[in-house]
Amino acid sequence: MRSWSISSRSTLQTNSENTPDGGSLVLKALVFAMFAMFAMTTDSVGTVIPEVIREFDLGLTAGGSFQYATMSGIAISAIALGFLADRLGRKVTILIGLIMFGLSSAAFAAGHDFLFFVLLLFVSGLGIGIFKSGALALIGDLSRSTREHARTMNLIEGFFGVGAIIGPAIVAYLVQVGASWKGVYLIAALLCGALILAAAMAKFPRPIIHRSEPTRPTEAVRLAGDPTALFFGSALMLYVAAEAAIYVWAPTYLAAYEGSWTALAAYAVSIFFVLRAAGRFLGVWLPARFDWTKVLLACSAAMAALFWVAVVGGREVAIFALPATGLFMSVLYPTINSTGISCFDKGRHGSIAGLLLFFTCISAVFAPLAMGALGDALGDSKYAIVLGAVFATMLVAQCTWNVLRQPFAARLIERNEDDYRLNKAEAATAAAA
Repeated sequence: MRSWSISSRSTLQTNSENTPDGGSLVLKALVFAMFAMFAMTTDSVGTVIPEVIREFDLGLTAGGSFQYATMSGIAISAIALGFLADRLGRKVTILIGLIMFGLSSAAFAAGHDFLFFVLLLFVSGLGIGIFKSGALALIGDLSRSTREHARTMNLIEGFFGVGAIIGPAIVAYLVQVGASWKGVYLIAALLCGALILAAAMAKFPRPIIHRSEPTRPTEAVRLAGDPTALFFGSALMLYVAAEAAIYVWAPTYLAAYEGSWTALAAYAVSIFFVLRAAGRFLGVWLPARFDWTKVLLACSAAMAALFWVAVVGGREVAIFALPATGLFMSVLYPTINSTGISCFDKGRHGSIAGLLLFFTCISAVFAPLAMGALGDALGDSKYAIVLGAVFATMLVAQCTWNVLRQPFAARLIERNEDDYRLNKAEAATAAAA
Protein backbone atom coordinates (compact mmCIF):
# COMPACT_ATOMS: atom_id res chain seq x y z
CA MET A 1 0.00 0.00 0.00
CA ARG A 2 1.45 3.36 -0.94
CA SER A 3 0.83 6.80 0.53
CA TRP A 4 -0.74 9.70 -1.36
CA SER A 5 1.03 10.44 -4.61
CA ILE A 6 1.93 13.96 -5.66
CA SER A 7 -0.16 15.39 -8.49
CA SER A 8 -1.34 18.76 -9.67
CA ARG A 9 -4.87 18.06 -8.51
CA SER A 10 -6.91 15.42 -6.69
CA THR A 11 -7.94 12.50 -8.87
CA LEU A 12 -10.29 9.59 -8.38
CA GLN A 13 -10.01 5.87 -9.08
CA THR A 14 -13.01 3.60 -9.02
CA ASN A 15 -13.18 0.61 -6.73
CA SER A 16 -13.18 -1.80 -9.64
CA GLU A 17 -9.84 -0.41 -10.79
CA ASN A 18 -8.28 -1.09 -7.42
CA THR A 19 -9.30 -4.49 -6.14
CA PRO A 20 -10.90 -7.54 -7.74
CA ASP A 21 -14.10 -8.82 -6.15
CA GLY A 22 -12.29 -11.78 -4.60
CA GLY A 23 -9.70 -9.47 -3.05
CA SER A 24 -12.44 -7.25 -1.66
CA LEU A 25 -14.08 -10.23 0.02
CA VAL A 26 -10.79 -11.28 1.60
CA LEU A 27 -10.15 -7.78 2.95
CA LYS A 28 -13.69 -7.47 4.28
CA ALA A 29 -13.33 -10.85 6.01
CA LEU A 30 -10.08 -9.60 7.55
CA VAL A 31 -11.84 -6.52 8.90
CA PHE A 32 -14.72 -8.64 10.21
CA ALA A 33 -12.23 -10.81 12.12
CA MET A 34 -10.40 -7.76 13.52
CA PHE A 35 -13.58 -6.31 14.94
CA ALA A 36 -14.66 -9.64 16.45
CA MET A 37 -11.20 -10.08 18.04
CA PHE A 38 -10.92 -6.76 19.83
CA ALA A 39 -14.57 -6.88 20.88
CA MET A 40 -13.68 -9.99 22.90
CA THR A 41 -11.64 -7.76 25.21
CA THR A 42 -13.38 -4.39 25.13
CA ASP A 43 -16.91 -5.72 25.62
CA SER A 44 -15.98 -8.32 28.23
CA VAL A 45 -14.96 -5.51 30.58
CA GLY A 46 -18.35 -5.61 32.32
CA THR A 47 -17.71 -9.20 33.42
CA VAL A 48 -14.01 -8.58 34.16
CA ILE A 49 -14.58 -5.55 36.40
CA PRO A 50 -16.42 -7.43 39.20
CA GLU A 51 -13.54 -9.95 39.30
CA VAL A 52 -10.96 -7.17 39.39
CA ILE A 53 -12.86 -5.35 42.15
CA ARG A 54 -12.84 -8.51 44.27
CA GLU A 55 -9.23 -9.43 43.50
CA PHE A 56 -7.76 -6.00 44.26
CA ASP A 57 -10.41 -4.77 46.77
CA LEU A 58 -11.48 -1.72 44.74
CA GLY A 59 -14.45 0.62 44.58
CA LEU A 60 -16.67 1.06 41.53
CA THR A 61 -14.79 4.10 40.23
CA ALA A 62 -11.35 2.47 40.55
CA GLY A 63 -12.58 -0.84 39.13
CA GLY A 64 -13.90 0.99 36.10
CA SER A 65 -10.29 1.91 35.23
CA PHE A 66 -10.24 -1.16 33.00
CA GLN A 67 -12.83 0.63 30.85
CA TYR A 68 -11.30 4.09 31.14
CA ALA A 69 -7.76 2.97 30.23
CA THR A 70 -8.73 1.18 27.03
CA MET A 71 -11.05 3.89 25.81
CA SER A 72 -8.58 6.66 26.66
CA GLY A 73 -5.95 4.91 24.53
CA ILE A 74 -8.37 4.51 21.62
CA ALA A 75 -9.45 8.15 21.88
CA ILE A 76 -5.90 9.52 21.89
CA SER A 77 -4.72 7.43 18.95
CA ALA A 78 -7.92 8.09 16.99
CA ILE A 79 -7.64 11.88 17.17
CA ALA A 80 -3.83 12.06 16.94
CA LEU A 81 -3.00 9.14 14.65
CA GLY A 82 -6.11 8.54 12.53
CA PHE A 83 -4.44 10.50 9.72
CA LEU A 84 -1.91 7.66 9.32
CA ALA A 85 -4.47 5.70 7.32
CA ASP A 86 -4.60 8.57 4.80
CA ARG A 87 -0.86 9.24 4.81
CA LEU A 88 0.93 5.90 5.26
CA GLY A 89 -1.82 3.78 3.74
CA ARG A 90 -4.42 1.40 5.12
CA LYS A 91 -2.17 -1.68 5.25
CA VAL A 92 0.73 -0.16 7.18
CA THR A 93 -1.64 1.53 9.61
CA ILE A 94 -3.55 -1.68 10.28
CA LEU A 95 -0.34 -3.65 10.86
CA ILE A 96 1.03 -1.05 13.31
CA GLY A 97 -2.17 -1.13 15.34
CA LEU A 98 -2.48 -4.92 15.36
CA ILE A 99 1.10 -5.37 16.54
CA MET A 100 0.56 -2.93 19.44
CA PHE A 101 -2.68 -4.64 20.45
CA GLY A 102 -1.24 -8.16 20.18
CA LEU A 103 1.89 -7.44 22.24
CA SER A 104 0.03 -5.62 25.02
CA SER A 105 -2.58 -8.40 25.25
CA ALA A 106 0.12 -11.08 25.41
CA ALA A 107 1.88 -9.19 28.20
CA PHE A 108 -1.04 -9.93 30.56
CA ALA A 109 0.63 -13.30 31.12
CA ALA A 110 3.64 -11.58 32.71
CA GLY A 111 1.92 -9.36 35.29
CA HIS A 112 0.00 -9.47 38.55
CA ASP A 113 -0.29 -5.77 39.38
CA PHE A 114 -3.45 -3.71 38.89
CA LEU A 115 -1.65 -0.59 37.60
CA PHE A 116 0.39 -2.74 35.20
CA PHE A 117 -2.80 -4.16 33.77
CA VAL A 118 -4.26 -0.66 33.39
CA LEU A 119 -1.13 0.41 31.48
CA LEU A 120 -1.41 -2.61 29.17
CA LEU A 121 -5.04 -1.78 28.46
CA PHE A 122 -4.06 1.79 27.61
CA VAL A 123 -1.45 0.57 25.11
CA SER A 124 -3.90 -1.92 23.62
CA GLY A 125 -6.35 0.95 23.24
CA LEU A 126 -3.76 2.92 21.31
CA GLY A 127 -3.38 -0.04 18.97
CA ILE A 128 -7.12 -0.45 18.54
CA GLY A 129 -7.52 3.22 17.63
CA ILE A 130 -4.82 2.93 14.97
CA PHE A 131 -5.94 -0.26 13.25
CA LYS A 132 -9.63 0.58 13.56
CA SER A 133 -9.15 3.93 11.80
CA GLY A 134 -7.27 2.11 9.04
CA ALA A 135 -9.94 -0.59 8.78
CA LEU A 136 -12.80 1.91 8.59
CA ALA A 137 -10.99 3.86 5.87
CA LEU A 138 -10.39 0.59 4.00
CA ILE A 139 -14.11 -0.19 4.03
CA GLY A 140 -14.74 3.19 2.40
CA ASP A 141 -12.24 2.24 -0.34
CA LEU A 142 -14.06 -1.03 -0.96
CA SER A 143 -17.57 0.46 -1.00
CA ARG A 144 -19.25 1.53 -4.25
CA SER A 145 -21.90 3.80 -2.70
CA THR A 146 -22.91 5.33 0.62
CA ARG A 147 -25.71 2.74 0.71
CA GLU A 148 -23.23 -0.12 0.39
CA HIS A 149 -20.99 1.57 2.95
CA ALA A 150 -23.83 1.57 5.50
CA ARG A 151 -24.66 -2.08 4.79
CA THR A 152 -21.04 -3.16 5.18
CA MET A 153 -20.64 -1.21 8.41
CA ASN A 154 -23.69 -2.93 9.89
CA LEU A 155 -22.22 -6.28 8.87
CA ILE A 156 -18.87 -5.39 10.46
CA GLU A 157 -20.57 -4.39 13.69
CA GLY A 158 -22.47 -7.67 13.56
CA PHE A 159 -19.16 -9.51 13.77
CA PHE A 160 -18.11 -7.11 16.52
CA GLY A 161 -21.27 -8.22 18.31
CA VAL A 162 -20.24 -11.86 17.93
CA GLY A 163 -16.91 -11.07 19.58
CA ALA A 164 -18.78 -9.23 22.31
CA ILE A 165 -20.73 -12.42 23.02
CA ILE A 166 -17.70 -14.70 22.98
CA GLY A 167 -15.54 -12.51 25.25
CA PRO A 168 -17.84 -12.39 28.30
CA ALA A 169 -18.62 -16.10 27.84
CA ILE A 170 -14.89 -16.89 27.97
CA VAL A 171 -14.48 -14.82 31.14
CA ALA A 172 -17.49 -16.49 32.76
CA TYR A 173 -16.12 -19.95 31.91
CA LEU A 174 -12.64 -19.11 33.20
CA VAL A 175 -14.05 -17.88 36.50
CA GLN A 176 -16.31 -20.92 36.78
CA VAL A 177 -13.42 -23.38 36.41
CA GLY A 178 -11.17 -21.40 38.74
CA ALA A 179 -8.88 -19.99 36.06
CA SER A 180 -7.80 -16.36 35.73
CA TRP A 181 -9.87 -13.80 33.86
CA LYS A 182 -6.62 -12.83 32.13
CA GLY A 183 -7.11 -15.76 29.77
CA VAL A 184 -9.42 -13.72 27.52
CA TYR A 185 -6.55 -11.34 26.75
CA LEU A 186 -4.16 -14.19 25.97
CA ILE A 187 -6.67 -15.73 23.57
CA ALA A 188 -7.09 -12.34 21.88
CA ALA A 189 -3.29 -12.10 21.53
CA LEU A 190 -3.16 -15.44 19.71
CA LEU A 191 -5.95 -14.41 17.34
CA CYS A 192 -4.20 -11.10 16.75
CA GLY A 193 -1.02 -12.91 15.72
CA ALA A 194 -2.95 -14.76 13.02
CA LEU A 195 -4.50 -11.51 11.80
CA ILE A 196 -1.09 -9.84 11.57
CA LEU A 197 0.12 -12.60 9.25
CA ALA A 198 -3.06 -12.41 7.17
CA ALA A 199 -2.88 -8.61 6.84
CA ALA A 200 0.81 -8.75 5.89
CA MET A 201 0.08 -11.21 3.09
CA ALA A 202 -3.11 -9.56 1.79
CA LYS A 203 -3.15 -7.28 -1.25
CA PHE A 204 -4.72 -3.92 -0.41
CA PRO A 205 -6.26 -1.52 -2.94
CA ARG A 206 -4.47 1.58 -4.14
CA PRO A 207 -5.65 4.93 -2.72
CA ILE A 208 -8.98 6.08 -4.07
CA ILE A 209 -7.94 9.73 -4.09
CA HIS A 210 -4.47 11.14 -4.84
CA ARG A 211 -3.98 14.46 -3.09
CA SER A 212 -1.61 17.21 -4.12
CA GLU A 213 -0.11 17.14 -0.62
CA PRO A 214 0.00 14.54 2.18
CA THR A 215 -2.71 14.50 4.83
CA ARG A 216 -1.55 16.51 7.83
CA PRO A 217 -1.55 15.20 11.43
CA THR A 218 -3.91 18.05 12.32
CA GLU A 219 -6.53 16.97 9.75
CA ALA A 220 -8.80 15.33 12.34
CA VAL A 221 -8.61 18.42 14.56
CA ARG A 222 -9.51 20.63 11.59
CA LEU A 223 -12.48 18.40 10.78
CA ALA A 224 -13.70 18.83 14.35
CA GLY A 225 -14.85 22.32 13.36
CA ASP A 226 -17.15 20.96 10.65
CA PRO A 227 -20.81 21.04 11.83
CA THR A 228 -21.42 17.72 10.07
CA ALA A 229 -18.63 16.03 12.00
CA LEU A 230 -19.90 17.57 15.24
CA PHE A 231 -23.43 16.28 14.65
CA PHE A 232 -22.38 12.70 14.03
CA GLY A 233 -19.71 12.83 16.76
CA SER A 234 -22.19 14.05 19.37
CA ALA A 235 -24.75 11.44 18.28
CA LEU A 236 -22.13 8.71 18.75
CA MET A 237 -21.25 10.11 22.19
CA LEU A 238 -24.86 9.90 23.34
CA TYR A 239 -25.29 6.40 21.95
CA VAL A 240 -22.09 5.08 23.54
CA ALA A 241 -22.99 6.67 26.87
CA ALA A 242 -26.30 4.83 26.90
CA GLU A 243 -24.69 1.57 25.79
CA ALA A 244 -22.01 1.82 28.49
CA ALA A 245 -24.70 1.81 31.16
CA ILE A 246 -25.59 -1.71 29.98
CA TYR A 247 -22.31 -3.48 29.30
CA VAL A 248 -20.20 -1.75 31.98
CA TRP A 249 -22.54 -1.31 34.94
CA ALA A 250 -25.58 -3.56 34.38
CA PRO A 251 -23.68 -6.66 35.66
CA THR A 252 -22.91 -4.81 38.90
CA TYR A 253 -26.44 -3.42 39.16
CA LEU A 254 -28.14 -6.77 38.56
CA ALA A 255 -25.76 -8.63 40.88
CA ALA A 256 -27.93 -7.36 43.76
CA TYR A 257 -31.08 -8.95 42.30
CA GLU A 258 -32.56 -11.65 44.58
CA GLY A 259 -35.86 -12.54 42.90
CA SER A 260 -37.02 -15.62 41.06
CA TRP A 261 -35.11 -14.81 37.86
CA THR A 262 -31.56 -14.95 39.22
CA ALA A 263 -30.33 -17.13 36.35
CA LEU A 264 -31.64 -14.62 33.84
CA ALA A 265 -30.03 -11.77 35.77
CA ALA A 266 -26.67 -13.52 35.56
CA TYR A 267 -26.90 -13.75 31.78
CA ALA A 268 -28.63 -10.41 31.14
CA VAL A 269 -25.60 -8.79 29.55
CA SER A 270 -24.90 -11.87 27.45
CA ILE A 271 -28.48 -11.71 26.17
CA PHE A 272 -27.96 -8.02 25.45
CA PHE A 273 -24.91 -8.84 23.33
CA VAL A 274 -26.76 -11.62 21.49
CA LEU A 275 -29.65 -9.30 20.63
CA ARG A 276 -27.25 -6.54 19.61
CA ALA A 277 -25.33 -8.88 17.31
CA ALA A 278 -28.54 -10.25 15.77
CA GLY A 279 -29.86 -6.74 15.25
CA ARG A 280 -26.68 -5.63 13.53
CA PHE A 281 -26.97 -8.40 10.98
CA LEU A 282 -30.57 -7.25 10.53
CA GLY A 283 -29.16 -3.76 10.06
CA VAL A 284 -27.59 -4.91 6.79
CA TRP A 285 -31.15 -5.06 5.46
CA LEU A 286 -33.00 -2.31 7.37
CA PRO A 287 -31.19 0.94 6.40
CA ALA A 288 -31.09 -0.21 2.77
CA ARG A 289 -34.89 -0.21 2.58
CA PHE A 290 -35.92 2.68 4.82
CA ASP A 291 -34.81 6.27 5.25
CA TRP A 292 -31.79 6.21 7.56
CA THR A 293 -32.96 9.23 9.54
CA LYS A 294 -36.25 7.55 10.44
CA VAL A 295 -34.49 4.28 11.27
CA LEU A 296 -32.30 6.14 13.78
CA LEU A 297 -35.28 7.89 15.34
CA ALA A 298 -37.36 4.72 15.70
CA CYS A 299 -34.51 2.70 17.21
CA SER A 300 -33.34 5.43 19.59
CA ALA A 301 -36.91 6.04 20.80
CA ALA A 302 -37.44 2.33 21.52
CA MET A 303 -34.09 2.16 23.34
CA ALA A 304 -34.92 5.17 25.51
CA ALA A 305 -38.36 3.80 26.34
CA LEU A 306 -36.86 0.50 27.55
CA PHE A 307 -34.34 2.37 29.70
CA TRP A 308 -37.08 4.29 31.48
CA VAL A 309 -39.14 1.11 31.92
CA ALA A 310 -36.09 -0.43 33.63
CA VAL A 311 -35.64 2.64 35.85
CA VAL A 312 -39.27 2.75 36.94
CA GLY A 313 -39.68 -1.01 37.33
CA GLY A 314 -36.45 -1.62 39.26
CA ARG A 315 -34.26 -4.71 39.04
CA GLU A 316 -37.26 -7.05 38.67
CA VAL A 317 -38.13 -5.37 35.37
CA ALA A 318 -34.60 -4.33 34.39
CA ILE A 319 -33.50 -7.94 33.87
CA PHE A 320 -35.90 -8.00 30.90
CA ALA A 321 -35.86 -4.38 29.70
CA LEU A 322 -32.10 -3.75 29.71
CA PRO A 323 -31.14 -6.75 27.54
CA ALA A 324 -33.94 -5.86 25.11
CA THR A 325 -32.29 -2.51 24.40
CA GLY A 326 -29.62 -4.41 22.47
CA LEU A 327 -32.01 -5.15 19.62
CA PHE A 328 -32.63 -1.43 19.04
CA MET A 329 -29.11 -0.24 19.83
CA SER A 330 -27.76 -2.60 17.19
CA VAL A 331 -28.54 -0.45 14.17
CA LEU A 332 -27.63 2.89 15.75
CA TYR A 333 -23.83 2.84 15.99
CA PRO A 334 -22.92 1.49 12.52
CA THR A 335 -25.51 3.63 10.75
CA ILE A 336 -24.46 6.84 12.52
CA ASN A 337 -20.77 6.06 12.01
CA SER A 338 -20.93 5.00 8.35
CA THR A 339 -23.16 7.91 7.35
CA GLY A 340 -20.87 10.37 9.12
CA ILE A 341 -17.83 8.99 7.30
CA SER A 342 -19.67 8.95 3.96
CA CYS A 343 -20.31 12.70 4.26
CA PHE A 344 -16.59 13.28 3.61
CA ASP A 345 -14.42 12.45 0.61
CA LYS A 346 -12.55 9.15 0.64
CA GLY A 347 -9.21 10.89 0.84
CA ARG A 348 -10.14 11.94 4.39
CA HIS A 349 -11.87 8.76 5.52
CA GLY A 350 -9.00 7.82 7.83
CA SER A 351 -9.06 11.22 9.51
CA ILE A 352 -12.85 11.44 9.87
CA ALA A 353 -13.03 7.83 11.07
CA GLY A 354 -10.42 8.71 13.69
CA LEU A 355 -12.31 11.81 14.75
CA LEU A 356 -15.61 9.96 15.14
CA LEU A 357 -13.80 7.21 17.01
CA PHE A 358 -12.37 9.89 19.30
CA PHE A 359 -15.86 11.16 20.11
CA THR A 360 -16.95 7.57 20.72
CA CYS A 361 -14.13 6.84 23.14
CA ILE A 362 -14.38 10.12 25.03
CA SER A 363 -17.93 9.13 25.84
CA ALA A 364 -16.87 5.56 26.64
CA VAL A 365 -14.42 6.98 29.19
CA PHE A 366 -16.36 9.75 30.87
CA ALA A 367 -19.89 8.31 30.80
CA PRO A 368 -19.00 5.12 32.77
CA LEU A 369 -16.78 7.23 35.02
CA ALA A 370 -19.69 9.55 35.79
CA MET A 371 -21.97 6.56 36.34
CA GLY A 372 -19.51 4.89 38.71
CA ALA A 373 -18.92 8.11 40.62
CA LEU A 374 -22.67 8.74 40.88
CA GLY A 375 -23.22 5.20 42.12
CA ASP A 376 -20.48 5.58 44.72
CA ALA A 377 -21.84 8.95 45.86
CA LEU A 378 -25.46 7.81 46.18
CA GLY A 379 -24.66 4.28 47.32
CA ASP A 380 -26.50 2.42 44.56
CA SER A 381 -25.43 1.39 41.07
CA LYS A 382 -29.01 1.91 39.81
CA TYR A 383 -28.09 5.54 39.15
CA ALA A 384 -25.85 4.36 36.32
CA ILE A 385 -29.01 3.11 34.61
CA VAL A 386 -30.79 6.39 35.30
CA LEU A 387 -27.96 8.32 33.69
CA GLY A 388 -28.05 5.93 30.72
CA ALA A 389 -31.74 6.69 30.29
CA VAL A 390 -31.01 10.42 30.25
CA PHE A 391 -28.38 10.01 27.51
CA ALA A 392 -30.74 7.82 25.46
CA THR A 393 -33.44 10.47 25.67
CA MET A 394 -31.01 13.16 24.49
CA LEU A 395 -30.20 11.01 21.45
CA VAL A 396 -33.91 10.77 20.63
CA ALA A 397 -34.12 14.56 20.62
CA GLN A 398 -31.16 14.81 18.24
CA CYS A 399 -32.57 12.16 15.90
CA THR A 400 -35.93 13.97 15.87
CA TRP A 401 -34.20 17.16 14.69
CA ASN A 402 -32.39 15.15 12.01
CA VAL A 403 -35.67 13.78 10.63
CA LEU A 404 -37.34 17.18 10.59
CA ARG A 405 -34.46 19.12 9.00
CA GLN A 406 -32.79 16.47 6.76
CA PRO A 407 -29.52 18.48 6.86
CA PHE A 408 -27.24 15.91 5.18
CA ALA A 409 -29.23 14.74 2.15
CA ALA A 410 -27.53 17.09 -0.31
CA ARG A 411 -24.07 16.30 1.05
CA LEU A 412 -24.58 12.55 0.66
CA ILE A 413 -25.74 13.02 -2.93
CA GLU A 414 -22.61 15.05 -3.64
CA ARG A 415 -20.34 12.40 -2.16
CA ASN A 416 -22.01 9.66 -4.18
CA GLU A 417 -21.48 11.64 -7.37
CA ASP A 418 -17.88 12.58 -6.61
CA ASP A 419 -16.46 9.56 -4.77
CA TYR A 420 -18.61 6.62 -5.78
CA ARG A 421 -19.36 7.55 -9.40
CA LEU A 422 -23.09 6.95 -9.23
CA ASN A 423 -25.45 8.77 -11.56
CA LYS A 424 -27.82 11.31 -10.07
CA ALA A 425 -30.75 8.93 -9.80
CA GLU A 426 -28.69 6.32 -7.95
CA ALA A 427 -27.17 8.99 -5.71
CA ALA A 428 -30.61 10.32 -4.70
CA THR A 429 -31.64 6.81 -3.71
CA ALA A 430 -28.41 6.16 -1.79
CA ALA A 431 -28.73 9.42 0.12
CA ALA A 432 -31.90 8.12 1.75
CA ALA A 433 -30.07 5.02 3.07
